[in-house]
Amino acid sequence: MDIRARQISRGKASGEALISQVPIGFLGGVDPKTGIVIEKGHPLEGRNVAGKVLVFPNGKGSTVGSYVMLQLAKNGKAPAAIINVAAEPIIAVGAIISKIPMVDMPEKDVFKLLKDGMKVEVDADNGKIKM
Repeated sequence: MDIRARQISRGKASGEALISQVPIGFLGGVDPKTGIVIEKGHPLEGRNVAGKVLVFPNGKGSTVGSYVMLQLAKNGKAPAAIINVAAEPIIAVGAIISKIPMVDMPEKDVFKLLKDGMKVEVDADNGKIKM
């Protein structure tokens, strides 16, 4: 099944879905050296974003979060791709400068269709999520 979405950051990538229905803040929320979510009480606390298709509604927090995403990429610990319900500038800029394929505004409810660990492909070049 293909889900249409809006391109934010070009590219194609696939991996296991890592899903949070709660926004993610990268500054203070994700360790840039390991890719582990360190925000206390976050549903993904202790989980690693590295190589995953990270699915979450939107970002939160400081604009420095974009640079944390870049540091994750430089350390080989970035998500393979990102799917947001509604992208905001922090995550969009972070994905673009880090060359992480990213889409938002999926035509269907990704939280109902995607499950943790499911193999997902993000084809941001063509605005598609494939499952």
